[in-house]
Amino acid sequence: MARSLVRSALAMATLLVIADTAFAAVPTDLDARVEAAMRENGVPGMAIAIVEDGKPVLAKGYGVRKLGAPERVDADTIFPTGSTGKAITTAALAVLVDDGKLKWDDKIIDHMPWFRMYDPWVTNEMTVRDLLTHRSGLGLGAGDLMFVPSSSRSRADTVRALRYIKPATSFRSGYAYDNLLYAVAGQLIEEISGQTWEVFVRERVLKPAGMTSSVTEQSARFANPNRAWPHARLGGRVRGLGEQGVLDERKTLGDNAAPAGGLSSSANDMAHWMQVQLGHGTWKNADGKQVKVFSEEQSKQMWTPAILTPTAKYPGKLAPFSPNFSAYALGWSVRDYRGVKVIDHGGAVFGVQTYVALVPEKNIGIAVQINSEDFQAMRGVAMELLDHYLGAPDTDWLAAFDEFADNRIAGGVAALDEAAKARGPSPGKASLATADYAGRYNDPWYGPIEIKNEKGGLRIDFTRTPGMVGRLEHAHHDTFRAVWDDPNIEPAYVTYALDAEGKIDHVTMKAVSPIADFSFDYQDLMFTPVKKQ
Repeated sequence: MARSLVRSALAMATLLVIADTAFAAVPTDLDARVEAAMRENGVPGMAIAIVEDGKPVLAKGYGVRKLGAPERVDADTIFPTGSTGKAITTAALAVLVDDGKLKWDDKIIDHMPWFRMYDPWVTNEMTVRDLLTHRSGLGLGAGDLMFVPSSSRSRADTVRALRYIKPATSFRSGYAYDNLLYAVAGQLIEEISGQTWEVFVRERVLKPAGMTSSVTEQSARFANPNRAWPHARLGGRVRGLGEQGVLDERKTLGDNAAPAGGLSSSANDMAHWMQVQLGHGTWKNADGKQVKVFSEEQSKQMWTPAILTPTAKYPGKLAPFSPNFSAYALGWSVRDYRGVKVIDHGGAVFGVQTYVALVPEKNIGIAVQINSEDFQAMRGVAMELLDHYLGAPDTDWLAAFDEFADNRIAGGVAALDEAAKARGPSPGKASLATADYAGRYNDPWYGPIEIKNEKGGLRIDFTRTPGMVGRLEHAHHDTFRAVWDDPNIEPAYVTYALDAEGKIDHVTMKAVSPIADFSFDYQDLMFTPVKKQ
């Protein structure tokens, strides 16, 4: 099958009827193109929303919500939207700015006096804008293990732990993507409004935007029968290899991380959200009434770049995707593509992914959601749609992203082989008896873990992350490999460091896979033994 979307004047003759409304046409071969992309990549389900000239022209589902079940994805099927929901949290803050209760450059400590960063100077200087722009000095994904894959922590407790995370760079000196400071933003909304992030977003953003199926609470998502289930390939040496399988939907993200990526939404609601964005804070509802969610001034603020981000030169067939400039604004990325400015953002929780792209000067918005981790299908379809609406030359984006994904996985497997070769054939003898490695350990920001000696083998328990338990297999010398009972959790090396007396001084960790998701920030942990009382 041809791998590019056909642009045809005859497409205008095609009408799609969604929610009793006739919309303008989309590419005539879109359905076949999407189905081919899903089939070739093993994607169970996909949903697409398109807004053109400020109006929805498509909101449609494809495939199934869950492998092995007959229920189909439709325009109201909700998917977790991951980090695309950061723009929703930013919009909630924009509402507070419009209410006169907040300014973008207000210092956090003035509204939340108990807020602390590791550096007291940064504590005093951190602003609302800083929370949203990944320029805090924290390392990539720092603290994400307080969310991933679930957590028993409250949001406030998560924010309090921030003071123990050492910065990776100086404040405002560079860009490093984080989720933790969006949890702070959610807590800030509660401190100012008196309502939780979940309630405030629902009442002041989702309802005014007409996003009637979207939910902020995980419990509400689980209660909705029309929801997409997460899927992933976990059967190979690195994530992404093996057969597609259904994940435990209750172990994909902790509730405390909701402001960073906990919103669930449908194609119909994503269309409304893009209308609001392209309308600079307002949209026209079914009654023809203009509804304001936030002001045009706040829309401008949210799209204004705050920090430059790397302009990566992508290899091979993805080379045309490389931007000339790239920046991060407030909950949105800003980049160039084919001579136009694109406001976009990707989002993922384990087993589900979303991509949203806006082209303000063309008044176009595209959102694609999938219930798997095969991003190449999602991004390929999205880029071909974007090219279609920009009138760009045909590009086989699905093939380009397939090549990129294949090379990434192959590189990960090769790196594992090189690491094994470097270690040599002999694992080296452990310094201590198995039982001596057991005990209670504590990290300043994560908190306690427990390592038990059970029937001659070691078991590790991340006590504040329900279900994050597994066995420790000896790897080499004083390093063990954590193999979790839940295969969704990335395996990790656990290394014991001994002091001059041969006693355990501290324990460090790192992901086994060189392409593990950055949210498994094992490398930021430093556990020390807890003395017995």
